[in-house]
Amino acid sequence: MELAVQFIVSFLSTIGFGIITNVPRRVLFWAGLTGACGWTVYLLTAQVTSNIILQNFLGALTIGLLANIVAVRIKAPVNMLYVPGLVSLVPGIVIYTSLKEFTLGNYINAGRNLIRTLVIAFAIDIGFAIAEAIFRRVRYRVMHRS
Repeated sequence: MELAVQFIVSFLSTIGFGIITNVPRRVLFWAGLTGACGWTVYLLTAQVTSNIILQNFLGALTIGLLANIVAVRIKAPVNMLYVPGLVSLVPGIVIYTSLKEFTLGNYINAGRNLIRTLVIAFAIDIGFAIAEAIFRRVRYRVMHRS
């Protein structure tokens, strides 16, 4: 039940961010679905491991693959699906904590959180890069599927 609620909230937050970033209406539903699926994979991975790098990597990989497939099918730029879909994975609280610690003079904790933020960002980036590489291999089949 909690997973379904998380899926719905992620779907709605992705659509909300899509509206803020001026994603066209015809793409909003698909962006929401893509973001919600990525967040669900993140949550399912969190149940298996506490490795935040793997969680973000698999979430980004899911968003990357789904966004590429959907973008081809609905004839939209993939960035219109990437940007709002990514909002659930962005390590905002870690960045906030890092800046708070820095302003309070706790430079060691700030540095730890900053490194954690960078590692999460790299995991997301690598997930997208691998999704792009995989999609290039299967693009022809996706485009010519009836």
